[in-house]
Amino acid sequence: MRHGGITVTVIVPAHNEEEGLPATLESLARQTVPPDRVIVVDDGSTDRTGEVASGFGATVLRPPRNLGSKAKAQNYALPHCDTALVLAVDADTVLAPDYIERITPAFDDPQVVIAAGNVQTRHTRTVWERGRSVEYLFGFHWHRPIQNRANSPMVCSGCCSAFRRDVLVASGGFPERTIVEDMDYTWSRQIEGRKAVYVGAAMAWAADPETLTYLRKQVWRWMAGFCQNVRLHTGRLVTRKPLLAVWVLLALVEILTAPLWWAAPFVAAATTPASLPSTLAWWLSAELAFTIPPLAYAAHRRKLPLARVLLNIPCVYPTKVVNLYYAWKALIVELLLVPLGLSQGLTVYEKGRAPTPCAAG
Repeated sequence: MRHGGITVTVIVPAHNEEEGLPATLESLARQTVPPDRVIVVDDGSTDRTGEVASGFGATVLRPPRNLGSKAKAQNYALPHCDTALVLAVDADTVLAPDYIERITPAFDDPQVVIAAGNVQTRHTRTVWERGRSVEYLFGFHWHRPIQNRANSPMVCSGCCSAFRRDVLVASGGFPERTIVEDMDYTWSRQIEGRKAVYVGAAMAWAADPETLTYLRKQVWRWMAGFCQNVRLHTGRLVTRKPLLAVWVLLALVEILTAPLWWAAPFVAAATTPASLPSTLAWWLSAELAFTIPPLAYAAHRRKLPLARVLLNIPCVYPTKVVNLYYAWKALIVELLLVPLGLSQGLTVYEKGRAPTPCAAG
C-alpha cells in the first residue's frame, strides 16, 4: 500500500548504460510500493540505452545533445514530473525491493525535503571496490547515523535520494553550480531551515570504480565538489546551521592532519631508529581500535560474515591514499587558486566507471 497516498516519479539519468541499466530498472519494477512513473534521460548515448529503457516500460527523454552532467540531465526531466516526490536514481544503482516503501515515511514530517538511504557496494572484485566497501560500511553505519541523530546530515547520496518536488522546483531544480549536486542541495536546504534525513533501513547498492583510473576521476569529482561547497556555503553554515558546519570543519581537519598521522611512525623511526617496531605496533593498534568496532557493528547489521569484512581492511589503505591526494588537490585548487582567479576549478563532469561494452549482435 502506498504510504499516505504519496506519489513518486523516478528519474534515471543515463549515458551509455545499455549493460548496467537493466539491473536498475528491474529493481524499480520489483518495488513493493511501485513508482507512479519512471523517466530515463538518455543523455547523448551512442549505445542502446534508450531502447533498453523503453523495453522496461520507462518514459525515455532524449535531449538534443549531451548535457554534460547528471544535474542537467535530471533538470531536463523535472518538468515532466507532477508527483509529490522525485526519486533520483543513478543508472548503476540497484534498490532493495522495499526502498520506496521505507523512504517515503520520512516525508510525513513536512519539514523534510530530501531523504536518502544506506548505500553499499554492489561488487567487491577488485582492490578498489573492496576498499570502497569498507568505507561505505564505516560511513553509513557510523558517520551517517550520528549526523542524522544530530539533524545535520553531510550529504544525501545522489544515487538514491528522494526529493519533495514542489521545494525542488521552487529552489531551481537540481543545483548545477557545483560538480556534486547532492551535497549542494543537502546543505542549501538545511541552511534554509529545512530537514535532510538519512534512512538507514532503505538499502541501495552502487557500482563503484573497478580501476585506479576511474577511482581517481570519481574521487577528484567528490573532493573538488566538497571544496566547492565549502567555498560557497561556509559563511551561511556557520550562522544558520552551526552543527553541520562542525562536521565540515572536522572533515577539513581530517584532511589537513592525515599526512601527519600517516607519517608519524616514519618520523619517529627517523629520530629514533630502534623505536620503529614499537611505533608501528602502536600506530597499527590505534588504527584497528578505531576501525574494527564500527565495522563489526556494520557487519552485524548487514548480516555479513565478519571475517570477510575484516579481510577487506588492507584494501582500504590504497583507497585512502587516493582520497588524500585528491582532497589536498581540491583544497589547493578550489579553496586557494579559484578565489585568487588562477583556476576555474573542476567544471567537467566525468563518470567514475568505464563505459560498459556493448552487447554483440
